[in-house]
Amino acid sequence: MLKNKLVPYSFLLPALLGLAIFKLYPLAIGFTDSFYQTIFMTGQKSFIGFGNYISLFKDPIFWKSIQVTLWMNLLINPIQIALSFALAIFLNKKVKGIAIFRTIQIVPIAVSIPIACIMFNIIMNPEQGVLNSMLVWMSLDPQPFLTSSGQAMWVIILLATWKGVGYWMLFLLAGLQEVPDSLYEASSIDGASKWTQFRNVTFPMMKRPLVFVTVSTTVANFLLFAPMYILTNGGPQNSTNVLMLEAYNSAFVYSDMGRASAIIIVLLLIILLIISAQFMLLRAKH
Repeated sequence: MLKNKLVPYSFLLPALLGLAIFKLYPLAIGFTDSFYQTIFMTGQKSFIGFGNYISLFKDPIFWKSIQVTLWMNLLINPIQIALSFALAIFLNKKVKGIAIFRTIQIVPIAVSIPIACIMFNIIMNPEQGVLNSMLVWMSLDPQPFLTSSGQAMWVIILLATWKGVGYWMLFLLAGLQEVPDSLYEASSIDGASKWTQFRNVTFPMMKRPLVFVTVSTTVANFLLFAPMYILTNGGPQNSTNVLMLEAYNSAFVYSDMGRASAIIIVLLLIILLIISAQFMLLRAKH
C-alpha cells in the first residue's frame, strides 16, 4: 500500500524539483537579499533590516511605478479577457473554414516578444514609422506614439493584447467545447434567446476556465517587462516605468540588488492580494 501511494509522487517529483530549484529557491534568495545592502561588484553584503523597504516607500519614483503598474493592469486585463472570450465564442462556431480563422488567431503566439516589439517599433516609430507615414499620406497629423506620455502605454497595451489574446483564447475555446450541446438544445426548446443561453448556460459553465484565464492574465501582465524595456525604457516621464522595469534598473543599472529584491517582494505581495481578491469576488458571484 505504501508503494502504491508513493507512485504518483514519483511522477510529480521532477516537476516539484524544478519548481523548488527554479522558482522557490530564487524567491527565498530574493526575500533574504531584500534585507541586505549588496555591493554589486564585490558581492559583499551588509544587513540593514527593513532599510531597503523604508527607502522604497520614501521614493516617489517607486510610487509612480506602482501607479503605472496598477493602471496598466486595470486597463489591459479586462480588455484581454473580453476579447479572448468573444474570439473564443466566434471560433467555436461549427462553420466551414473556421479552422483557417483559428490558425490566424494563434499566429502571434509563435512570435517572440522581442520580435513583436521590433515590429511595433517599425510601425509606431514617431519619426520613421509606417503608421505615421500613412497618416501623412492621408493629410493627417503624425502622432508621437512612443514618445508621448499619453500614448506610449496604449501602444504597450495594444502590443500585449495582440500577443496575448490568441493564447488566452485557446483555454476559453477548450472550455466552450466542453459545454454539452444538450444544454443548448434544452434551452432552445424552452424558447431561450441567444443572449439568455449565453447568460444562463455558457457563462456559468465557463466559470473555471474564466477563473484560470483571469488569474493567469493578471500574473502575466504584472510581470510584463520586455515591451517597456525595448520600446520606451520606462519613458516618457516614467509613464511606462512598471515595477518589473524599476527592479531591473535597480539591479543592473544602479547595481542595487537589495532595492531590486525589495521591489520584487512588494510586487509579489501586490499580485497575491489582487489574485486573492479575484478569487473572493468570483466565489461570491457563484
